[in-house]
Amino acid sequence: MLIAPPLSLYIHIPWCVEKCPYCDFNSHALKQAVPEQDYVKELIKDLDSDIKRFKLNKRHLHTIFIGGGTPSLFSPESINSLLAQVLSRFDYSHNIEITLEANPGTVEADKFIGFNQAGVSRLSIGVQSFASDKLIKLGRIHDSEQAKNAAKLAHSAGIKSFNLDLMHGLPDQSLVNALDDLKTAINLKPQHLSWYQLTIEPNTAFYSKPPVLPQDDELWNIQQQGVQLLTAAGYQQYEISGYAQQGFECQHNLNYWQYGDYLGIGCGAHGKITDANNNIIYRTVKVKHPKGYLDQNRDHLDQLTQVAENDRPFEYMMNRLRLFSSFTLQEYQNTTGLNATSILPKLNIATQKGLLKPSADQQQWQITANGHRYLNNLLEIFL
Repeated sequence: MLIAPPLSLYIHIPWCVEKCPYCDFNSHALKQAVPEQDYVKELIKDLDSDIKRFKLNKRHLHTIFIGGGTPSLFSPESINSLLAQVLSRFDYSHNIEITLEANPGTVEADKFIGFNQAGVSRLSIGVQSFASDKLIKLGRIHDSEQAKNAAKLAHSAGIKSFNLDLMHGLPDQSLVNALDDLKTAINLKPQHLSWYQLTIEPNTAFYSKPPVLPQDDELWNIQQQGVQLLTAAGYQQYEISGYAQQGFECQHNLNYWQYGDYLGIGCGAHGKITDANNNIIYRTVKVKHPKGYLDQNRDHLDQLTQVAENDRPFEYMMNRLRLFSSFTLQEYQNTTGLNATSILPKLNIATQKGLLKPSADQQQWQITANGHRYLNNLLEIFL
């Protein structure tokens, strides 16, 4: 039986000062002033359309994540207006997690304080590296000192928690370089670290002119020794690229990986909504380009599709297996609407290969260390 999971909201703000050469997100370099008020107005219209379309006025809102692009380009006043209008449309807990992404080159103390007063409870700061030469190669507009200062500002602004976004496997990066970056991040005492390997994606500048990246053996050593550093510093790895102090896991991302529901509003935003009464899981995609999204004569919805029942096992596993926690067959049945028999044969194959480990009663399943290391091979079993 399909049961509606927790509902989150993702809000996409597409503008950046410059487009980074590794970025394949829907972001657009600024060519003029950001149309903050007009965009907020369209975001709320977009949200209202989704609420009506999926009859969501009675759903409890679990988390909000404002991503980009560079949301910190917006003023605290615009973020306050946006959040006030969003929250007026839902039931929500007083301690709801509201995350805003920020780049060190676009923030100062007053902005962080203003974001906090607007209701933002969590910041995600896109540092990527603390090495000036690496930041230049990555096309970042900030330097090492601005990155460190952004973390210090987050501590002093009253924000409940913040994340530092850090990459490894950078052009010409050695093991020592990568670990130095990580040590610097740890010393800044964020409650959460997103630490992940740079990958070269299609439709990026790096894809057209690939930089020289570390070899696989070096990447493996960076990963192994980095995890040891993080663990020793009190950060628990709870998903592939997420490390948190106890109690500071990103609830928004957890809802994604647990195959939860989320509305996606803003340019190119994706959403997933469960209609439990009719056994339907919808996916939405919004108009990608800001010009089209801001066109008042055009619907914000670009695509609306249903997830076929035979696609749900792979979708569930593709998300759920990012996490280090075990999952149960009951969770699988509740969020996919499928009987456990639809997945058991493939779970048994994964177990035989040493990629998953079941509980004694075979009701709970845990991904193994090899399962994480060879995740693509594991996921292929569920295709």
